[in-house]
Amino acid sequence: MAHGSAADSFTARTRKAVHRARTTLRRSAVDYFRGDGSDWLALAGLLLTVPAITWGTIAAPVWCSPVALVLPIVAGGLLLRPASLLGLYAAAAAALIVETVALGPYLEGPARVTPGTVLVVAACGLFGLLIAQFRARVGVPWRRGGTMLFDLRERIRVQSALPRLPQGWHQEMALRPAGGQSFSGDFTVAARTNGGRTLEVVLTDVSGKGMDAASRALLLSGAFGGLLGSLPPHAFLPAANGYLLRQDWDEGFATSIHLVLDLDSGDYELLSAGHLPALQLHAGSGRWEEKSAEGPLLGVYDGAQFDPVKGSLRPGDVLMLFTDGLVEASGRDITEGIDRLTGEADRYVTSGFEGAAWHLIEAVAKDVNDDRALLLLCRQA
Repeated sequence: MAHGSAADSFTARTRKAVHRARTTLRRSAVDYFRGDGSDWLALAGLLLTVPAITWGTIAAPVWCSPVALVLPIVAGGLLLRPASLLGLYAAAAAALIVETVALGPYLEGPARVTPGTVLVVAACGLFGLLIAQFRARVGVPWRRGGTMLFDLRERIRVQSALPRLPQGWHQEMALRPAGGQSFSGDFTVAARTNGGRTLEVVLTDVSGKGMDAASRALLLSGAFGGLLGSLPPHAFLPAANGYLLRQDWDEGFATSIHLVLDLDSGDYELLSAGHLPALQLHAGSGRWEEKSAEGPLLGVYDGAQFDPVKGSLRPGDVLMLFTDGLVEASGRDITEGIDRLTGEADRYVTSGFEGAAWHLIEAVAKDVNDDRALLLLCRQA
């Protein structure tokens, strides 16, 4: 009995030890890939590859070139911190010395350690160290860098999502950043207020384009999303203007257009901060009307006033909000761009505007090196 109890106790202790080891390893792996843990595991793995490559080079130099040492060096530049990277470089330098002694002078035959080999390995090490130092200074490990950018892009996309509208209304938003990038200086924020009876949409064009404006657009979209619905409609643009002024950016201005729509009656107000006019299609006449509101750019001066313009969407009417990248081009007047946009939009009058927003951007501003955004709001007949 005593012998059996001892065996059971040993087995239990062994299971507990294995469980602790697995838990510790799992936690270390999770922390590592989050960028929070130590890089000792990656360093140990890369250090083991150095003697393996060295052995392969000495055994078969034709198939395993001495320059193969750049492989762990490049991987180390992506995986390791600068201090750990120096240890890997010391191991690679020692491996080159061993290979040189074992293979002999490079003048005696091919597949030797030549001065060119040393230069290539050293250059790769220098680039890897620069990358590692940049990551350490920014504070974002490579394992999370791409995830962070993807998360930022998704946050902008989610914040730009339009709320669901009641039956009888159709809306769609298309956004195309400059240069085919994933980030844009154009964004929208929207909310249903007044118990869901009112739709408020703000389309904003931040100064700059692409990645240069994306960080400011992300900050502004979060701030504007918090302001929208928390303030009376006429107080939104003055509050947004004050927020931009407090940022004190060198290139801190933006244009915005704020739509306040009564979903029951179709009546609306437009308030503009230096933005292009909206376009309304009147189903009765088949003509497009420019709806221009008065107001200065956001972030230019304090105490700005924004005067609204009123309108009404009847069954079959369409309202378009867009940014300047859709109608502006060098050597062409904005009026020509607006005429081209309305001309292309006329193609959808009979068939309906579902799916039209993206196709309109493709038709009028496909190759424009600027951020483009288009919002369509239709009251169905």
